[in-house]
Amino acid sequence: MKFFTSDTHYFHQDLLGDNDFAPRPFEDLQTMHELMIKNWNAVVKEGDTVYHLGDVAMHPAYEAGYPEILALLMRLNGQIIFIKGNHDHRTFFKFLEKNNRILSNGQPKFQFADVGIIIKFNHHQYYLTHYPMLLGVTKNIRNLHGHVHHYSVPIKENINVGVDAPEIDFLPEKLPFGTPISENQIDLIAAKKEAELAKLR
Repeated sequence: MKFFTSDTHYFHQDLLGDNDFAPRPFEDLQTMHELMIKNWNAVVKEGDTVYHLGDVAMHPAYEAGYPEILALLMRLNGQIIFIKGNHDHRTFFKFLEKNNRILSNGQPKFQFADVGIIIKFNHHQYYLTHYPMLLGVTKNIRNLHGHVHHYSVPIKENINVGVDAPEIDFLPEKLPFGTPISENQIDLIAAKKEAELAKLR
């Protein structure tokens, strides 16, 4: 199963509490981390793949904090394919690659992409990027992205898969915070978003 997420911002202290950017109602980072890990592992199995579309963590110690981020990521189920966000540094990805491990299926725990990845599933082609793309009129192409947190691009082909994205509210049941979105849920979100945008015409 494929899953998608973005903008986890682990270790980002300034997001805690009430703020205009991406409010997270947690008392401390440890509470937020443990909940996010629990919710991730509740749906992602060891043989699954999670596409993380950028902004993994913002550790106050910068490079000195990389081992702490690594320890957290190692607790997450599945293979994680990282697409670089504006807060991700190549030195961070190099550190993860150096400390990678092999899963039971023979695949590396971490894989990396710089700008984006193109994949196909459910009769659609998906451009996976950190920043939202303006695709224009398309037939079977969608853009899964992050970056804009609690903002939704008013284009049906653009689906924000960030942990605090408004598109999550299009699902019949609200996902617990930090839960990656499955490939099957993408179709549900896309249909609901298209219907909601049609009402605004």
